[in-house]
Amino acid sequence: MYGRDVLADDWRRRKKAAIPQIPAEPDLVVEDAGSGFCGAVVACDKEAVTLEDRFGRRRLFPLAPAAFLLEGKPVTLVRPPAAPPAGGAGRRRSASGSIAVEGLRARVARESRIYVEGVHDAALVEKIWGHDLRVEGVVVEYLEGVDDLPAIVAEFGPGPGRRLGVLVDHLVPGSKESRIAAQVASPHVLVVGHPFVDIWQAVKPATLKIPAWPRVPHGRPWKQGVIEALGWRMEPADAWRRILGAVSSYTDLEPELLGRVEELIDFVTAQESS
Repeated sequence: MYGRDVLADDWRRRKKAAIPQIPAEPDLVVEDAGSGFCGAVVACDKEAVTLEDRFGRRRLFPLAPAAFLLEGKPVTLVRPPAAPPAGGAGRRRSASGSIAVEGLRARVARESRIYVEGVHDAALVEKIWGHDLRVEGVVVEYLEGVDDLPAIVAEFGPGPGRRLGVLVDHLVPGSKESRIAAQVASPHVLVVGHPFVDIWQAVKPATLKIPAWPRVPHGRPWKQGVIEALGWRMEPADAWRRILGAVSSYTDLEPELLGRVEELIDFVTAQESS
């Protein structure tokens, strides 16, 4: 009546769940479990790995067991296998779909910049386009909202060789965002946007294994409404980690976002005529 004998097994031989070993491939985004430093892998040898965060700061960490978090779960980073000889088949592609530049150190940052609205936008851009941005030397920063964009542009001082690209949420005709974007129009400033209420919606529903993004009644906080409609018992920060963790490449995102980010990268890296 009490089921199997819990003492029947030799409990002393039970093993803890194995911590997975993950190759420290370039652009893999992990978090150091001790310090909380989060960044993309830019270099790795047999003893240590170098991470670079979205501000371009780099830190060296030893390859210790279970020293890192990948999508919130402990992992052990290991040195990746040697790359195949140059010219061989199967050239590696970055998360954005571009040909990965192997063995190239990040370029010194340009004066030009890309601004996005918030930290979630910046994290998504870093995860998909991080490799491309480091190759081009482009830094991504966030606005914490679009209302202060005119003041930010004025302080930045765009001009020849110092371009500013801005990605705005819900940039549709007649919106507040479109009116603010019109105020900063300039040959050296490009403001583009996507039609989504929030960057969360730029992730394809199929990526999250949901039928569609829920419709949230006007006046209700959008993120909270989505969480409740999906039955997720978590805070918005945890929901975002779940969403971001499901994204691995450009194929997980909607075309409306892909095109706009590529447009911004092209704009801030273009050679301007004298």
